Amino acid sequence: MTARKPALGFIFVTLVLDILGIGLIIPILPKLVEELGGGGIEKASHIYGWLAALYSLMQFLCAPLLGSLSDRYGRRPVILGSLFGSGLDYFLLAFAPNLSWFFVGRIIAGITGANFAAATAYIADISPPEKRAGNFGLIGAAFGLGFIVGPLLGGVLGDYGLRVPFFVAGGLTLINWCYGLFVLPESLAPENRRKFSWNVSNPIGSLYALKKHPVVLGLAGSFFLFNLSHQVYPSIWVLYTSYRYDWSAKETGFSLAIVGVTAAIVQGGLTRVIVKQLGEVKTVLMGMTIMTLAYFCYGLAESGLATYVIIVFASLAGVTAPTIQGIISRNVGADEQGGVQGALTSLASITGVIGPPIMTSLFGYFIREDAPVKLPGVSFFFSAALIIVALYLAVLSFSKYGHMMTSSSSAKTPATETEAQPPS
Repeated sequence: MTARKPALGFIFVTLVLDILGIGLIIPILPKLVEELGGGGIEKASHIYGWLAALYSLMQFLCAPLLGSLSDRYGRRPVILGSLFGSGLDYFLLAFAPNLSWFFVGRIIAGITGANFAAATAYIADISPPEKRAGNFGLIGAAFGLGFIVGPLLGGVLGDYGLRVPFFVAGGLTLINWCYGLFVLPESLAPENRRKFSWNVSNPIGSLYALKKHPVVLGLAGSFFLFNLSHQVYPSIWVLYTSYRYDWSAKETGFSLAIVGVTAAIVQGGLTRVIVKQLGEVKTVLMGMTIMTLAYFCYGLAESGLATYVIIVFASLAGVTAPTIQGIISRNVGADEQGGVQGALTSLASITGVIGPPIMTSLFGYFIREDAPVKLPGVSFFFSAALIIVALYLAVLSFSKYGHMMTSSSSAKTPATETEAQPPS
């Protein structure tokens, strides 16, 4: 177990830096796009939207590829290679002379950012089956910490120059890459590696391959809808709180910091405690129920103060995604972890492409003067409906295929057979 601790710590730091790097450039990228593109904020907003969508699209396309490569050649070279590419990409953006180079940079960033698949597979490799849900919670904790520190640091550094955050993000990433060269051991045993196949290394093929694991396929649908519902936050949170509560940028930023703190606490620590007490199945059902209620509450809340209470309550739903990933991970073989995690990363990434247009369009339509009914919270109600469908798919999977969850992973991964525990 001693070799696992520094490796798991490195993966956590890597994920934090991935999100921190994104957060660093959030405050300054729109201004930089406006400066390079001209035409004012209206034109810059459209370009910025395309840059954000391009990043998510490249993750969608490349996550299965990196996951499959990690199944063939190991996690270490894929993770370290992606880190190195990501570090160089930040410097490319720092020196980019025009917007064309920014589009090239975001393509590279999306490709290297798909290393989430290999990082998640690494966590699965080094975690006993009964601890995977808790360890997958580190991903959510990394998101929380990254989005707390990143935008704050980016705003401060941006005062010294719009390019400065890119240099800092690139430097931190390359320092972490150098550190990883010394502390990151390979986690995938040679006997658990599988032959590379293009058929399962693309988004469509990787998702199609899930059909041989019925419980995994059903939960992947729940995972997709859960992530799609969460697009309501980056899409309309600023717009909604400004429109309904007249929040300033400072108040909005503070609320997002609270979201990050509570996410880090719940996913980084409470997940493993709750899963241990309730079991995986009940944890997933509880988390989705809480999320459904929270979305309805967000849409109905009449005051900004009530919103802070809802944020704390909604944070408990953060146990859902890591627990689903833990169940899925236990039900596929050791030689499939990278490919399956790549498929899940693709599903999460595509929600970043299709989610924002849906959420913003709903919000915009129902606050118009000629709207059939004034309903500023409609996007939250839509997200609640998505979770209800996700909950139905999860219940269906657990009731129909629950018996398979006790045997499939142990049959495929003899190395961890003695550690496997039946789900609660």
